[in-house]
Amino acid sequence: MKILMIFGTRPEAVKMCPLAIELRKHKEFECKICLTGQHREILSQMMQAFGIEADYDLEIMRENQTLNMITSSVLEKLDPVLEKEDPDIVLVHGDTTTSFAAALASFFRKITVGHVEAGLRTGNIYSPFPEEMNRLLSDRICTYYFAPTELNRQNLIKEGIKDNIFVTGNTVIDSFEYTVSPDYTFSNVMLKDLDFQAHRVIPITAHRRENLGQPLVNICNAILKLASMYKDIIFVYPVHPNPAVKDTVYDILSGLENVILTDPLDVFDMHNLLSRCFLVMTDSGGLQEEAPYFGKPVIVLRTETERPEAVSAGTVKVVGVSEENIIFEVSKLLNDNNAYEKMSMSVNPYGDGHASQRIADILLKTISKS
Repeated sequence: MKILMIFGTRPEAVKMCPLAIELRKHKEFECKICLTGQHREILSQMMQAFGIEADYDLEIMRENQTLNMITSSVLEKLDPVLEKEDPDIVLVHGDTTTSFAAALASFFRKITVGHVEAGLRTGNIYSPFPEEMNRLLSDRICTYYFAPTELNRQNLIKEGIKDNIFVTGNTVIDSFEYTVSPDYTFSNVMLKDLDFQAHRVIPITAHRRENLGQPLVNICNAILKLASMYKDIIFVYPVHPNPAVKDTVYDILSGLENVILTDPLDVFDMHNLLSRCFLVMTDSGGLQEEAPYFGKPVIVLRTETERPEAVSAGTVKVVGVSEENIIFEVSKLLNDNNAYEKMSMSVNPYGDGHASQRIADILLKTISKS
């Protein structure tokens, strides 16, 4: 079976690389990887971290690229790859514009598509934007659905998708086998001397498109006040290179003694930071899945989430983008041991670290016979 995996962003790479490693263990598969380059430098970091080389790199990244530019570039540059390889199945991941465009390009050539991390929904096509529509459209195109949770499977069934849905867990949990070590030394110079015993450390990520502008200003102002209120807390903010993010963050938070602003972390630094931190503040989807594995409460800096399983489990709390609400909810976890322990002791609903193996088994036993 010839498999072509297509991805183009850091979050996709973190979740697809463990699957690529697993698929390449099986002689029954010829597995090739095509990068779109929707993220450039960040994506290269991920590939190097997992020791994987791509067979194709479309290099679509352009300065100030728009969603239309990304979509049209993927469609145009991917088509010759699809024609040359003629895979039995294309695997796309999640909710990026790369994934939707790759699924559409494959559909135009009548190539079967499998969707890793299928079935996530907020119910609001503009939040997260454009991710919610990307995954909706991808799921209409795909034939095979690898859903992380039972709730994701139910979402697909409600939309009229009945067949070829497999609950596998989330492949991001698989990645920890390759990335996390108890004696790990951080490669980022700004993290090397962090004393996790002497200080509670809070990693922060905030860069989603719908949070640009005033919501990000609110988030940064909340961090500014929290840093002033809790001088013993170390806030670590790996800042996305998007100027709309970077300019705002540095204007508000630079120069604070207990706020570390740094470039995006590689997957090893980030996962080991998650494993040792106190709690996480994020508007990311992936961190909502990753941090609970380590028993770390997650404060979600968004108004809704496509991962309600973690909210129901008690590991995640959606607090919105109000400055006052962010300060209140983070302060509660810093001051109230019972509230903190209730979140940190909750069970992670996203799997056991064997999702990639399950997907490989499904491809071997189910799809290869169809």
